[in-house]
Amino acid sequence: MTIHFYFARKFCWIFLGILAVFFVLMALVDLMEQLRRFDVEEVGFSSVVLLTILKTPEGLYQLLPLIVILSTIALFITLARTSELVVVRAAGRSAILALLSPVTVALFLGIFAVTTLNPIVAATTVRYDEMSESMRAEGRSALSLSSEGLWLRQGSARGQAVIYAAQTNADATVFLDVTIVSYPRDGGPKTRIEAESARLVEGAWELTNAKSWPLVNGLNSEAAAQSHNLLRLESSLTPERIRDRFGTPAAIPIWQLPEFIEELKVAGFSARRHIVWLNMELAQPLFLVAMVLIASAFTMRHTRFGNTGIAVLASVLIGFALYFVRNFAQILGESGQISVLLAAWAPPVASVMLALGLLLHMEDG
Repeated sequence: MTIHFYFARKFCWIFLGILAVFFVLMALVDLMEQLRRFDVEEVGFSSVVLLTILKTPEGLYQLLPLIVILSTIALFITLARTSELVVVRAAGRSAILALLSPVTVALFLGIFAVTTLNPIVAATTVRYDEMSESMRAEGRSALSLSSEGLWLRQGSARGQAVIYAAQTNADATVFLDVTIVSYPRDGGPKTRIEAESARLVEGAWELTNAKSWPLVNGLNSEAAAQSHNLLRLESSLTPERIRDRFGTPAAIPIWQLPEFIEELKVAGFSARRHIVWLNMELAQPLFLVAMVLIASAFTMRHTRFGNTGIAVLASVLIGFALYFVRNFAQILGESGQISVLLAAWAPPVASVMLALGLLLHMEDG
C-alpha cells in the first residue's frame, strides 16, 4: 500500500508542475491576444490582465487529457531512470499493478474536473464574455432563456432593444408571439411593438401582423398606435450571433446543463450540441484513464533497453490521435451524423481497450 501512495503522490506533483507550466504559457499567449484586441490606454492594463486570467482556465480545461498523458510519461520515465520499477518487479509485484496508483489518481482527477472545475471554468468563461463585450464600442447583446420563453437584447450606436418571444425555430431565424421594446441611447422606453412572428433577415427583423405603440409622455399610446402587415426593424444580429448568446455548452455548469437542455427544447431550439457535451463531460474520467494507460504502455520499460525517445514520441502521437478522434466524434455527434452515446462514449471506451491491449502486449508479450 505504501508504494501505491508513493506513486500517487509523485504523479500528483508531476501533474501539478506540468499544469503550472501550461498555465503560464497559455496566459502569456492569451495576454498578447488581449493586448492586440483592446486598447490598453482606454481599458487599462489591469483589465487586460483580468481578461487573461478569466480566459486561460477554459483553454487549460480543454487540454486536460494531454496534460495527463504528459504527466504519465514524465512519471514513468523518472521511475525507469531511478530503477524504481525494477525494484518493484524484483519485489514480486507486477509492473501492471504499479499502474493502479496513477489510474486511480486520473479517475479521481476526472471526477473532480467534471464536478468542480467544470462549474468554475463555466463561471470564468461567462465573466470573460461579459467583460469583453462591455469593452466593445458596438454595444452589447444578450439572451436569457426560461420555460416561459426567451428574452433577447440587442445593442447598437442608436440604442437598445429588448425582445421577448414565446418560441422560436431550431435555427433561431423565426420567433413567435414577439414583443419588442426599444430604448434610445440615453432615456426610457421609446416604442413598444407586438407581432405575431418575427423573421430575422440580413440587417433587419421582418415583423408580421405587427402593432406599434409610441411611448411618449403626454401622448395617448393607443390612439397613436399603428398596425402593419409587415414591419421592418433594423438589427445587427444574425442567427449565428443569437445562437452564440446561449454560450458554448462549456459556459454552462454541468449541474445546470440538464435543466438548460429542457428549456432549449421547450423554446424550440435544438439541444443536441448540449446533450453531446454533457455526455462527453461524463465520459471525461474514463478518457483520462485511457491517457494514463496509453502513456504507460510505452514508457514503463527500463531506459537501458534504449529507444526511450521513440517510445515517448509514440505515446504522445497516439495520445494526440485519440484526442483528435474524440473531438471529431463530438463534431459528428453535434451534426447528427452519429448517435450521441456513440459520439461521447465510443472514443473513451475504445481508447481504454486499445491501451489495455498495448499494455498487456508490452508487459506480458
